[in-house]
Amino acid sequence: MNAPFPQPGKPALRLLLAAPRGFCAGVDRAIEIVERALSRYGAPVYVRHEIVHNRFVVDGLRDKGAIFVEELDEVPDGAPVVFSAHGVPKSVPANATERGLDWLDATCPLVSKVHRQAERQIEAGRHILFIGHKGHPEVIGTFGQVPEGTITLVETLEDVAALDFPADAALSFLTQTTLSVDDTAEIVAALRARYPGIAGPKAEDICYATSNRQAAVKAIAEECQLVLVIGAPNSSNSLRLVEVAQRCGATAHLIQRGSEIDEAWFDGVETMGLTAGASAPETLVQEVIDRIGEFRTVAVEQVVTAEEKIIFKLPRQLAD
Repeated sequence: MNAPFPQPGKPALRLLLAAPRGFCAGVDRAIEIVERALSRYGAPVYVRHEIVHNRFVVDGLRDKGAIFVEELDEVPDGAPVVFSAHGVPKSVPANATERGLDWLDATCPLVSKVHRQAERQIEAGRHILFIGHKGHPEVIGTFGQVPEGTITLVETLEDVAALDFPADAALSFLTQTTLSVDDTAEIVAALRARYPGIAGPKAEDICYATSNRQAAVKAIAEECQLVLVIGAPNSSNSLRLVEVAQRCGATAHLIQRGSEIDEAWFDGVETMGLTAGASAPETLVQEVIDRIGEFRTVAVEQVVTAEEKIIFKLPRQLAD
């Protein structure tokens, strides 16, 4: 990671660069699926919803020939279509198959794992309490894996208190993969206290990348007066990184590009932290460092809290 050379008249700034940061294996896989589909089928390739929550990534794929749509009925007959990394209800691929569309599923395998867990809980006769954020594509996709009325959304501790299931009800819980680790642990503890027999996943649903990025921010934030998180405002995992930094006592801002940085944020700041959500490419990290270098002399220190080596397989149609 390049830092600008020291320049006279620019005050020094220590920049702690969190690692891991940026792209996770699920995002890498989703982007590669769209790029390989464009190579195989030629443009245009349709993508239902943003492939990942990052405007820079989406615009780059659009420039290569991807067309992003909100619903399947916007995809012409005979065109290839890719489903986003966040997952889709079962009805979407079923509809695509009905129409004879050539479709590719870029759902993150860790989200797909939650989908299969949901199916198993319903098969076992349990009602699912799903911890997540209303309206998030991942929540919509998971709800669409099971019959209506068999799953209830829980967002807060207040939601847990308001549940009206009897204490001995056959219940289970699952979670969105991109939540706050600490907040989710509190909600799970409250559910277990109210429903001692509730079933839960064998392993945590919050994905490795979300957990690792939050831990990396915790490792740097207490030393920082300011933390910048590169990510989109509709990116759940990026918003959680801002919250983590704030809870550690730092002022934190979510930004999408270096151009959004306000020089006034740096008044009195000697040490800052920088990270990127799981949908933000490393190119934007360098862009932000270059922008800060326009008004401060930056000394970058990378703080590594975990090594990530996970790679997910491509769909069999593209795994050549």
